[in-house]
Amino acid sequence: MAKLPAALERLINALQTLPGIGPKSAARMAFALLGGRAVDPEVIGRALLDLRKSIVECAQCFNLAEQSPCDVCSDPRRNQLQILVVEEPLDVLAFERTSDVQGVYHVLHGVLNPVEGIGPEKLRVRELIERLRSLGPQEVEVILATNPSLEGEATATYIHRALEEMPHVRSTRIARGLPVGGDLEYADEITLSQSLRGRRSY
Repeated sequence: MAKLPAALERLINALQTLPGIGPKSAARMAFALLGGRAVDPEVIGRALLDLRKSIVECAQCFNLAEQSPCDVCSDPRRNQLQILVVEEPLDVLAFERTSDVQGVYHVLHGVLNPVEGIGPEKLRVRELIERLRSLGPQEVEVILATNPSLEGEATATYIHRALEEMPHVRSTRIARGLPVGGDLEYADEITLSQSLRGRRSY
């Protein structure tokens, strides 16, 4: 049986480590890069290297940005007393498309998942609590906007309970305008807008 060249096999294996990419998709991508007609591998390579050099985590919200604090956190028009808590940076982009978010964000970088060994210490929950404490006695709304999955609900409930000891913090949950088991990054603007407007107290 004919074998692929080792370099090509290494590329296919590397591409398979990306989320949502299986063996067939990885092979198609690798051959497209090798062909070089529609895609220039050098352009992609430079873009990847630039990405690692120029992207940082915002020290305040933990979103990905080109500088810290990020554009959202440093925007004086944003309400610093309304914090939208999301799972991943892609969720920030989804909500920003709605133009309904007047506040700022806090990115957890994941959800609670005991099966995979992900506990609160592996998320940015402690940083959220510290951030809220730094705001002093001012009234703050924390909008819990994790995905409507089992893990997302468990994460939202955990954070809500952690915030109950802070009398100046009111936690709300986005409304159920989103499909259970779905991801925020794939939701349309209307659904996300309705979920924000229909949020409720915990």
